[in-house]
Amino acid sequence: MSWPDLIGSRQRRTNAPFLILYQNLISLKAIDFNPLEELTKMEDGTPFIHRDISWLSFNYRVLQEAMDTNVPLLERIKFLAIYSSNLDEFFRVRMANHRNLLRLGKKTKKELDKDPKVVLKEIRRIVNLQQEVFSDVFENRIVPELANHGIRLLRRLDLDDHQREYVEAYFQDHMLPFVQPVLLVKDKVRPFLNNKALYMTLWLKSIHEEQAEDQYALVKIPSDHLPRFIVLPNNDSGHNMIMLDDIVRHSVSWMFPGYEIIDTYSIKLTRDAELYIDDEFSGDLIQKIKNSLQRRHVGPASRFVYDRGMPDELLEFLKDVFSLEKMDTLREGRYHNNFDFFKFPDFDMSHLKNPPMPPLPYLPLEQADDYWGSIRERDHLIHVPYQSYESVVRFFEEAAHDPEVTHIKITQYRVARKSRIMKALMEAVELGKQVSVFIEVKARFDEEANLSWGERLEKAGVNVQYSFPGVKVHAKIALVRRLEPEGPRLYTYLSPGKFHEDTAKVYSDFGLFTQDERVANEVARIFSFLETVKVPPAPFDHLLVGQFNLRTKLEQLIDFEIEQARQGQQAEIILKMNSIQDAKMIKKLYKASQAGVKGKMIIRGICSIVPQIKGHSEHIEIISIVDRFLEHARIFTFYHGGDQLVYLSSADWMVRNLSYRVETAFPVYATALKNEIMDYIHIQLNDNVKSRSLDLSFANTYNHNASDLAIRSQVETYYYVKRKAEQWPKTES
Repeated sequence: MSWPDLIGSRQRRTNAPFLILYQNLISLKAIDFNPLEELTKMEDGTPFIHRDISWLSFNYRVLQEAMDTNVPLLERIKFLAIYSSNLDEFFRVRMANHRNLLRLGKKTKKELDKDPKVVLKEIRRIVNLQQEVFSDVFENRIVPELANHGIRLLRRLDLDDHQREYVEAYFQDHMLPFVQPVLLVKDKVRPFLNNKALYMTLWLKSIHEEQAEDQYALVKIPSDHLPRFIVLPNNDSGHNMIMLDDIVRHSVSWMFPGYEIIDTYSIKLTRDAELYIDDEFSGDLIQKIKNSLQRRHVGPASRFVYDRGMPDELLEFLKDVFSLEKMDTLREGRYHNNFDFFKFPDFDMSHLKNPPMPPLPYLPLEQADDYWGSIRERDHLIHVPYQSYESVVRFFEEAAHDPEVTHIKITQYRVARKSRIMKALMEAVELGKQVSVFIEVKARFDEEANLSWGERLEKAGVNVQYSFPGVKVHAKIALVRRLEPEGPRLYTYLSPGKFHEDTAKVYSDFGLFTQDERVANEVARIFSFLETVKVPPAPFDHLLVGQFNLRTKLEQLIDFEIEQARQGQQAEIILKMNSIQDAKMIKKLYKASQAGVKGKMIIRGICSIVPQIKGHSEHIEIISIVDRFLEHARIFTFYHGGDQLVYLSSADWMVRNLSYRVETAFPVYATALKNEIMDYIHIQLNDNVKSRSLDLSFANTYNHNASDLAIRSQVETYYYVKRKAEQWPKTES
């Protein structure tokens, strides 16, 4: 059913088939999380879910999308990839952190809120449960459904003679140079396992000795050099393919002549991703980061995954050979590195993918004859990916080529590999502009890319500033100074999301264009601080800025709602963000709930606050939405006695964001734009297709209600934006 058809059906408000399609989901396999009680409260008994337990619950919501038969089949495979990619990063960062804390010893553990040993054990238990669900979904649901559509994922014993010849030739021609076979012997020099590389362990016996002892070997699966999914020739209709892993399984006997291959089991090791800079406050920080990056891929183990069918004696042997501990190991299914599902062949079967939702052009800026005049006339708000990112790119391209523009400033956290924005900045320097870029090189996993961009920009003549010691700059802001008849004017663009043309196609986010002096002057103040470092800026009256007034202003806004409620006035706080974990802010929200303030929250990921707990959070409701686009917008709204304050922000309510980063929360002053954001918020709050309730049960229950109207917020938002676009010619004229 296409989106227009779906919308049309929805208007009829009947018990039509679309209700069965969207409200009677398959029975999603539930996991009994039931985490230890000590991981769901603070030391004083205040309800508080440990951030990593909550994150695992979020990643299970991603896995739910792979289970949902209403999601197109190839999109369900993509959600398997997202789940796996998320989990891989989690182990390289969070799990590695817990292991390091555990190694520090008892004295340090007493200073922590939770015992790392308890946290590690609980994480492993939950992930093991999730991995069983993952294997069941892939092997018993998705693979059979692929076969129903003529896509057959074969194993080596399924091959016919022609396919077997093809596989053997493929191995000889393409794989043989990369497999690196080696016998494993205790107390000998052990082979090095590359980070995130796939390997096959072999259980062998010599065919020349009757009483030969078991032996073990290792072979690399060269997925870093070759496609993971190999399309096979077939003699009938449909499509056949085999995974690279199974080609190795089929071919290992040739590599070990004189041995019987009893069985094979796949393994993978991921390594700690922390950079471990000993001292950020002395010496050359950038050089220290470069040196640490070189060591990242040889760091200590953070997770050793193995085929759950592996015999205990082989697992113990491998732990000994690679110096692994029990807490390093984790059971998985037959295949690892399942983020490779991002590259699963689609065979041009568009009916097994999401219907297209092409970004809608934002005509008031994209086709404006006078780009800067359009921003002078009024503020503009774009909502990607429902709207095109072209108006943001044009902001920089116009600035680069406009002879009246003198200065361009921007913060860079993560940027596309091929970036028109960066290209425009370099062109601007050639045309005589003063261009300044602040690059945060501590953006995890983007350090190398950011350093590379920094070097390219410097060579082009851009004034580049780099990371502060001990602080991350996470604000996403840009500023243009333009000479005009009335005098110099500042234009600014602010967003919760990064300046990234690629993620703008899949992340749901907002961006604000304004020349409002209240905002633009304070953005300029932030850039002055970033460029001078030691000179504190003047107070901020409109922006909420991390390191200065972000936390205190948010507390004041909550306190105002509390006082309103105590006086019997209407009081409401609506928050949308990626994560909330800061204990002080959570206690403040509990206090607001106890005073009678209505709290509604839309949280994508980590959610340490617990709703609907008597004596704490009776007036707090929390939902989470996981759908085809990644929900990335951060919105803070306060009823404020009817004034309705609306902020967009780069900051989640995490300790790191509120205390250790330069963040921005910026007000939306234009009434029409505030109303547009509130419309969007209420569309999400009424989602009864893709929203889940968050609570202490960790059930992630879908919010399907008795309404005859199915509301899928991302689809609703797309058509809301489309209806608004149809009004532009009238509005602009």
